[in-house]
Amino acid sequence: MKIDLKIDIDSNTDTTAADFLAAKSGLSKSKVKDAMNKGAVWLKKKKGGMNRLRRATAVLNKGDHIELHYDEKILSLTPTSADCLSDRGNYSVWRKPPGMMAQGTLYGDHCSLIRHAELFFSPPRKVFLVHRLDREAAGIMLIAHDKHAAAGLSELFQKNLITKRYRAEVLGVLDDLRGAIKFPIDEKSAITEYQVLSHDSGKNTSTVDIVIRTGRLHQIRRHLEMIGHPVMGDPKYGKGNKNAEGMRLTAISLKFRCPVSKEEVEFSLPQ
Repeated sequence: MKIDLKIDIDSNTDTTAADFLAAKSGLSKSKVKDAMNKGAVWLKKKKGGMNRLRRATAVLNKGDHIELHYDEKILSLTPTSADCLSDRGNYSVWRKPPGMMAQGTLYGDHCSLIRHAELFFSPPRKVFLVHRLDREAAGIMLIAHDKHAAAGLSELFQKNLITKRYRAEVLGVLDDLRGAIKFPIDEKSAITEYQVLSHDSGKNTSTVDIVIRTGRLHQIRRHLEMIGHPVMGDPKYGKGNKNAEGMRLTAISLKFRCPVSKEEVEFSLPQ
């Protein structure tokens, strides 16, 4: 079942958000509350933007705009767990598992890393997403906890001042043990450097270490497909590279000058 409601409140009412949406959608109040808790309800007051509304007892007032984006399939998903690798106070470092979204959608955020981090800390902290990692990929991600850290980290990513290393299993045997792929992506310059670590003749695959010098959409996946060695398990790019293990691409480390401490830091996945 999928329901999309967008309603302007044209008069003051004592009705709670949960009761109002249950009446308008035909859903039970318990299902509405579950949808609210999982981030599928949005509220816009007279001033300010749209925000997720999780409080079922919130009273709606004239001039409010409320939305319910209910997708039974999405809301029934069980979220996977991410690991907090380092708590730096102003920001934290996480290992995102494959299949977990960085942030949610209109239809909910309970399966996202940003919501997982929001629920992880006690007392609660603000959470700011400063970069993304493909849903199918796993690995290191940063989440900021104040606006200063968020701005500083975002600037580092935007200016490519963070060294980002990845590990991938790709189809076939690469001709060169070390190289750089420089094909433009979306008419913009893109550089992906790689080093072959090992070959598996039985599976006809290679394991490669990768550093990207630019941050184009799906850069690694697209570049490796361009040279005929797509990432194993990639659901979008490549032929002959499908498997039952999911996409074999992991962000293994981030190295940068911390915008808070001004020190060089490096965060890596445990080996």
